[in-house]
Amino acid sequence: SSGVQVSPNCITAFNDLKLGKKHYYIIYKISDDQTEIVVEKAVEKSSNQTFDFFTSELKSDECRWAVLDFDYETTEGPRNKICFITWAPESAKIRSKMIYASSKDSIRKSLPGIGAEIQATDFDEVSHEAILEKVTRK
Repeated sequence: SSGVQVSPNCITAFNDLKLGKKHYYIIYKISDDQTEIVVEKAVEKSSNQTFDFFTSELKSDECRWAVLDFDYETTEGPRNKICFITWAPESAKIRSKMIYASSKDSIRKSLPGIGAEIQATDFDEVSHEAILEKVTRK
């Protein structure tokens, strides 16, 4: 582990998403001084943001983690899974990829109740279809 601490705001925002159904997604980042993991953005459900808006928030050259409250349809009706996404694009700096990889356990362990975990290095891996396939796999 990298020794990077998880800000209490990260857990509060996650609980608002998981229990309060307040957020559609949360994007987490490592603070500029690299001492803690912080909430970069928490988007409320009521803001009518689309899935495409979520993926547009991921930068093609910066690592992030995200928690997405993913709604989808099955033959049994509407379903929902909370997904933890590790975003480490190919074009991100090596140092950034290393610190995000070594800090992942800190953030992941402080967010209980994740339904699916996704490692993504390009936008195809965070497409609606790719996540849908991951959450519906038996």
